[in-house]
Amino acid sequence: MTEEPALELLGLGRTFGSLAAVDDLSFTVPRGSLLALLGPNGAGKTTTVQMCEGFLRPTSGTVRVLGIDPWTHADQLRPRLGVMLQAGGAHASARTREMLDLIGHCSADPLDAGWLLEELGLTSVARTPVRRLSGGQVQRLSLAMALIGRPEVLFLDEPTAGLDPAARHLVWDLLRAARADGVTIVLTTHLMDEAELLADQVVIIDHGRAVASGTTSELLGDERAHLRFAATAGLDLTLLLQALPSGYTAVEVRAGHYRVDGDITPAAMATVTSWFARVGVLATDLQVGRRSLDDVYLDLTGREIRA
Repeated sequence: MTEEPALELLGLGRTFGSLAAVDDLSFTVPRGSLLALLGPNGAGKTTTVQMCEGFLRPTSGTVRVLGIDPWTHADQLRPRLGVMLQAGGAHASARTREMLDLIGHCSADPLDAGWLLEELGLTSVARTPVRRLSGGQVQRLSLAMALIGRPEVLFLDEPTAGLDPAARHLVWDLLRAARADGVTIVLTTHLMDEAELLADQVVIIDHGRAVASGTTSELLGDERAHLRFAATAGLDLTLLLQALPSGYTAVEVRAGHYRVDGDITPAAMATVTSWFARVGVLATDLQVGRRSLDDVYLDLTGREIRA
């Protein structure tokens, strides 16, 4: 018998007046896996997660978390969820350990608070009021508060925002350990390297709709190298494409920054540099690399800054 998925969204929609914040969204998340839900500001990520958590009622479609409708049976589901808010959620006057103990006392089988504080590097500030913690310490406390109840599904909103590299790696290690213990994790992040490193599955949404989904390998597709270079903005790439064999593409990804995709062999490199000489271009920052999740994301959602 196939195990029921941790999350199942079918044609999920949510409107606010005439605005369709989420529009016909469908995907499933297997138990014990990590989903990275990606998208620009205003794409519908937060609305989607709030419907999964039972804080918003869908306008259309269905959502099931652990087989339960999170809106109609929130009382059954919420003890099985962990939610980390980017804003923190801890009371400013409470001490760090007191806040964590309070959340733990609301759980049937909490993790040891002292262990969590040690794992997240918070032991030294256990008696410090939350209002005196640094931004990174508040982030780590918020994660501890989400984990202490041994959730089956963990929702994380930008869990490493504002953390230094050492703290980021510490959080990543803890999330890997939670997933290994069978916890299903739904992660929203703007850090593509974080999603690429951690996610079993990625869903990219824009304007409320899924524009891509799959494993990182599936989204990256052809892993052949590409060539990047910087030069004068607005170059006509026609002659370059004529010189390269069939199957290559060349685009100006943003003003003055170019990318050539295809099989970047020594011969192809020679063709590109010969083109530089032919059209009188002094190129800089010439790099050969591989397509990343960042490239996929920007190709799908665009490169303009959104509020």
